[in-house]
Formats: sequence, structure tokens, C-alpha cells
Amino acid sequence: MKLTNFVNGQWQQTEQAEFRPVLNPANGEELAQVRMSTEQDVDLAVQAALKAQKKWANVPAPKRAAYLYEIGRLMKERKEQLAQVLTKEMGKVIEEGRGEVQEGIDMAYYMAGEGRRLFGETTPSELADKFAMSIRSPIGVVGLITPWNFPVAIATWKSFPAIVAGNTFVWKPATETPMMAYEMAKIFEEAGLPEGVANIVFGSGQEVGTALIEHQGVRVISFTGSTETGRKVAEAGGRNLKKVSLEMGGKNAVIVMEDADLDLAVEGILWSAFGTAGQRCTACSRVIVHAGVKEELQKRLLSKMEALTIGDGMDESVKVGPVINRQALEKIHSYIEVGRQEGATLLVGGEILTGGIYDKGNYYAPTLFTDVKPDMRIAQEEIFGPVVSIIEVSSFEEAIDVNNGVIYGLSSSIYTADVNRAFKAQRDLDTGIVYINAGTTGAEIHLPFGGTKGTGNGHRDSGVAALDVFTEWKSVYIDYSGKLQRAQIDNDI
Repeated sequence: MKLTNFVNGQWQQTEQAEFRPVLNPANGEELAQVRMSTEQDVDLAVQAALKAQKKWANVPAPKRAAYLYEIGRLMKERKEQLAQVLTKEMGKVIEEGRGEVQEGIDMAYYMAGEGRRLFGETTPSELADKFAMSIRSPIGVVGLITPWNFPVAIATWKSFPAIVAGNTFVWKPATETPMMAYEMAKIFEEAGLPEGVANIVFGSGQEVGTALIEHQGVRVISFTGSTETGRKVAEAGGRNLKKVSLEMGGKNAVIVMEDADLDLAVEGILWSAFGTAGQRCTACSRVIVHAGVKEELQKRLLSKMEALTIGDGMDESVKVGPVINRQALEKIHSYIEVGRQEGATLLVGGEILTGGIYDKGNYYAPTLFTDVKPDMRIAQEEIFGPVVSIIEVSSFEEAIDVNNGVIYGLSSSIYTADVNRAFKAQRDLDTGIVYINAGTTGAEIHLPFGGTKGTGNGHRDSGVAALDVFTEWKSVYIDYSGKLQRAQIDNDI
């Protein structure tokens, strides 16, 4: 199967196009071939989006929302098929694949509801016989750049609020996971979304991503990916005065205090650290544990890690799937030597798995370091794999300081039975998401998603806050006095 661009409601021709294989990370099998597009392809898509946008913006918001209800219905109808495609091309276990598709379904219905709630404000004017209000307005053409680790969920976080707000978009999915974008394009088409509203251009970040960011017809860029790339996106957006929304890396921690339910904490750590093989921006990669319970927590965690099944995510019994590709495997493994050289103790894992099914895929053993100091590289840098560092602390205050002592600020968690500590933690942890007695993952679509510091630039995906990325505020004044009235001059309060 050859995956081609979806532009202006049409599947583009493939003559003289370059293609790249899409590989199953579990076994190396070729699933499809994806088009590697050019700057000209991006321009074609942007022009289609520009042409469609004014007409689309004039469609009443509740009618725009009706398309999202239909998209959600189609996604629900095809949930299992979509989950299987996702697992085959990305690697996460099928249970997680189903959960991710459900997140997209939830987002469709949630944002469809916003079609009747694109609220502005009315406010009294300081002048007589004058009415004042603010309304949300669409911005225009939106460029979406999404990663491979959540190829459905993150795409829906961005595209669905853009649609309901009256924008059109050009979407560049990750080259590792284009099949999910292809499936979503088919759903957009079947749902009857008007031509030019949704456009998908496959290709590399270097070629397609850069062209999309630099194109003068694109007024908003919404990007999820690495902090390094995000900085470049922000720089280019700043030069061109575009609105840029960034969701980037994380170095998330679970804090375990001496009064914590240790069994509950272990379950939360396992799910947060090794779900999606640690390839989540919200993955737990640090466990900050009180000295009084460190040895016991470590013992229980090791016991549970030994029971983790690793393999092809299509196998319902598997709990940890492969990592996305060979490059990721090698990057993860390079950090093991870094940790050893820094003086950390490797308790388990730290190896590329080989033999049997492992030889054909990209499998890394769930890994646990202890005796880790807060300033070590393995405790500071995003590894993006199934690697966890245990850091010992002696107090609640030290735990908070260690959590905050990284450049990232996405997600954090604390396990404690003390309600006062819980409230202090949610105040003092400088992350965009805080969990109490739960792991670092599990965001729900009706709350804002994003982080502080090196994780983001103040915008949020998901929830009503996502509409702020894809709308602009317009202030409207209606003077029915029949005379010139000058604010601040003719009314000295």
C-alpha cells in the first residue's frame, strides 16, 4: 500500500514521488510505503486550505460541530481496526492502542459540544447607549505537526478544536506512523468534511515540517515533539509573527513519601514508566523516594518488573511492546553507560533484548537504576524509553526541590496519606499536570494538557484551553447613541 497526500478532498497522484517504507517495530515487517513530499506539495495543501477557510468560517459553529459528531461515530465504529493499525505501526500494546483511539473519540464528542459553547463575553460600556462584547474568531490556516508516540490522540487534540473554531488545517504526521493519518483522512472524507478543511501532507520534518512552518499562508503552528526541535519551531514562528503552540519533552517524577501506600505507588510507577515502552512525554523516569521506605519500595518494584511480559503488542498478554526504531533503541542504550559512569547502580535491565522474536524487532528491557543523584544526566535528560532512576530524599521539601530541579515541567506525582502535604504539593510542584496518589500519566481530554519551562510555551492542548490556540479575540463596540462618543474623554468617571 502506498500512502499519498490528502489535499482538497482528493488523494494526490504519485507519479515521480519518492516513498519510504513504514516498518512494524515489533517484527521489522513492511506495512506500507509513505510519500516523502516536497515544499511544492506543502504549498498545494496550504492553497487548498486558504481557499476553503473563508467559506468554512461562515458555517455556523454548531454545524461545524456536526461533522465532529460524525467523525466520532465513525471512529467508535472502527475502534478495533484503528487500534490494530496503531499497534502495528507504533508498537504500543493493543490495550493501550484501544485506549488511545478512545481518547480521540472522546475528543471528537467533547469538541463537538464546544460548537454551541464558543463563548465570548458581554460587558457594560462606560458610555451611554453603547454595547460592548468580545467574541472568538477563527485565525485561518493552521499547521499541525504531530509525533509518532500518540498518532491518533495528539492529532485529535489539535485538529478537532481547529475544525470547530472555523479554521482549516494542513497536518504533517510523523513519518514513522503515517498509517493512522491515512485512516483519519478516510474518516474525514466519509464524514463529508468539506474539501480543503482537512489536508494531510506526508514527509520529513526537514522538508515538509520546515515548509509548513515557514509558509506565509499558515498563521498558527501547533507542534508536539522534542524540546530541541520545538525551539527551532518557535524561532521560525517568531520571525514570521505566527502563533506557535509547543508541547515538548518531560522528565517526570513520582514522589513516594514514607506514609505512602507502597503497593499503590508501585502500580502507578509501573504503568507510568513502562507503558508505551516509556515513550511518553508524561512517562515516569524518576522515582523520588523517602529514605525511610526506599529499600522496601525498591524490592517491591523489582519483583513486579520481573513479571512484565515483553513482546509484540498484538499479543493480549504482553505488557511492554517494542520501541519505535533502531535509532531509539541505540539512544536508550547509550544512557546505560552514562548512568554507570556517573556512579549509579543498575539493578535490572540495561540491555537490548535478543533471541527469538526479539531479533526481528526493537525491544529494550525495562531498566531500573538506584543510587542516582539529582544532577546526574540520567536524572536530568529525557531518555524516552523504559528507564527509571531512583533518587533518595530525606524530607518532603527536598522531594519538591528535586522534582523541580530539571528544565522540564510537564507532569509530576506524589503518593502520600497526608492531605496537607497533598495540597502543598499541588501548589509547589512546578509542572503543568500534578497527580496525587496516581502515576504521571492519565490525562483526560476535558482538562488542559501541557507543561511549564522547557516543556511548553504557555499554550495547552485539550480542554477548553485548546480553543485559545485556534481562535483570536475580537472586541466589538456598538454605539446606538447617534452621536460621537469618545471613551475616557467624554466620560470622566
